[in-house]
Amino acid sequence: MKNYLKEIENKLKSHIKFQSIEIIDNSHKHQKHKSFSPGKLHLHIKIKSLYLQSISRINAQKLIMKVLKDDFKSKIHALEINIEK
Repeated sequence: MKNYLKEIENKLKSHIKFQSIEIIDNSHKHQKHKSFSPGKLHLHIKIKSLYLQSISRINAQKLIMKVLKDDFKSKIHALEINIEK
């Protein structure tokens, strides 16, 4: 799991300049949900980026989603994004 979270960090790093990032696996909080799939993750990304702060919140989130679009097909079910100041 840690390797996969590091892989996500590296993907984001190759497309977005950021000062810090924290990727949290919250999958365990969603196990009782109807749509829960054991093979897919619920992630929370906390990212501090001057670049992302300089664009609209929607465009910043779209950029992150675009970088991770292939992961949504196979490994990510839900993604919460916090762009920190």
